[in-house]
Formats: sequence, C-alpha cells, structure tokens
Amino acid sequence: MSYGPLKIFTGRAHPGLAHEICALLGIECGHVSLYSFSDGENYVHIDENVRGADVFVIQPTAPPVNDNLMELLIMLDAFKRSSARRVTAVMPYYGYARQDRKDKPRVPITSKLVADLITAAGADRVLTLDLHASQIQGFFNIPVDHLFAAPVIVGHLRKAGMEDLTIVSPDAGGVERARAYAKRLGATLAIIDKRRVAANQTEVMNIIGDVEGRNVFVVDDIIDTAGTLIHSVEALIAKGARSISASCTHAVLSGPAIQRINESELEMVVTTNSMAMTDKQAECPRLTALSIADLLAEAIKRIHNEDSVSSLFDM
Repeated sequence: MSYGPLKIFTGRAHPGLAHEICALLGIECGHVSLYSFSDGENYVHIDENVRGADVFVIQPTAPPVNDNLMELLIMLDAFKRSSARRVTAVMPYYGYARQDRKDKPRVPITSKLVADLITAAGADRVLTLDLHASQIQGFFNIPVDHLFAAPVIVGHLRKAGMEDLTIVSPDAGGVERARAYAKRLGATLAIIDKRRVAANQTEVMNIIGDVEGRNVFVVDDIIDTAGTLIHSVEALIAKGARSISASCTHAVLSGPAIQRINESELEMVVTTNSMAMTDKQAECPRLTALSIADLLAEAIKRIHNEDSVSSLFDM
C-alpha cells in the first residue's frame, strides 16, 4: 500500500528537532500556522495540501505538558480531516508516562488516557523514545514504534573513555536499562535501593554493588526535579565513589533541578534533545545534550518506505 509523499510537520514544542530531521531527510518542513487565542485556546491551520500524504507530526509533550499535548491532538485532528493517508505522532518525550498503573486507590492511569486521546484524535501510529514503562505500548490499539536512546549515549561514553567504570541504576525499575549500558561498555553494575516517600521525594536505603574507588555513571530515563539523582549522588559519595556522572534520555529539569545539579558533586549530565535544551544548557554548564535527530530520521524513513525498523529497537 502506498502512503503518498512523505511530509513532516512540527508543533511549537520543539521545532529545532523537526528541522534537523528534515535536513537529514533532504525535505522541507511542512507549513502550518499555529497560535493561541487570548483565552489560551490553540489554533491550527495547515498551509499546504496533505491529501493522500504520509504525515509525521513531531511534538514532544514536554513542559508545558498540557499545552503541548493539546496542540498535538488538534494537529492530528486537522491532518485527519484534511484527508492525509496516514498520520504518525512522533513523540520523542511522552508526557504522563509515569502515571502508568494504579499504585494506590482512586488514582487514574493517565498514560492510558493520553494513549486513548492520541488515537481518538486521528493518529494511525506512534513513534516514541524511551517510554518510562514499556507496557505503555500496550495501551494503544495502533502500532507503536518504541526506540531507545542507549546507542546515542553509549557512543558518547565510549568516546569519553572512562576507566574503572560502574553503571548505576537509581532504582530497581531501571536495572534492565543499566545492565544494557554496562554490557555495551564492559562496565560493572550497581543498583540503588530507594523508597519513594512522597511525590518527587525519595529516600536511598542501600547500594547493591561495589562503587568504592570507581568512576560511577548513573543511568536513568527521566530527570525531573533531580531529587532522586542528588540523593543517589550523596549515597554514592558516602560509599567512596571516585567520580560521579549521570545520563538520562529526557531532561525535564523542573523546579529546583538545575540549581541542584549545579550545586552537586556531579561532573557531567548527559541527555538527549528529546525536548528543547538550549535554555537549560545555558543555565547548567554540566549538561550535554546529544542529538537524536539521526535516530528519528532513520526510523521515519524506514516507516515511510515500509522497511523494517527492528534493528533500531536495540537497547
């Protein structure tokens, strides 16, 4: 089945990433008018013909999450009503991913709600990166291509040539990710046993593994307020770590996060540009943002050409 010409459009969440992807694919970014009314409502107008086209809408639902999510939904609806042959929502960062289960009574499963909204708005498939919980793919009744940033970050660490390296998972849920990094880098593995005492508040209970005298690299998927990261750093210092760095795929860095990182013992924090990072890098000199444009451009090209994308799923 032919899906027509490839067209890429972007919302206002991260136009820089979309233009970088378009440059790699050798196409021009699609033209769309986006603005907000004085009461906050979003307006979308597609400024070119998309009938029969294979449309990819690039929009991470990064902060402000609700505004960017709503803009994505409106764009999906506009493309569907404009007779695009297929519409793919490209979400480098999937907001609400941390609310993926009922861990206490009378709470929502908001990541499932967001999946339903995206499907109802007209998406035919979703392309995303490092979901907080892999089972979110099952919340969709449409195809989901779930990519990993590990090859990008691991490549950077190889070039850095860190010796006596120990990869640390900041919690039990991230062990699989940390193990994959350790295997690729020939490093040892350690795990932090933590307990969540309140929203955005954690307490480190124990460190499983040897970090004394080692160069430690903490691997996580999201750094939000950086509370968990800083508690981990303090615990690792107490256990005799020689140096401590960290990485994440999604640097949300809300609230006091940047101040905490700047005042910490962290040598560097490596992340990706799954959301706009220019302002954050200016405020946090220890932050290094790696581009995922190559990874997403290759995935988009393969999806459009109906080629296999399975090799891109490798963690």
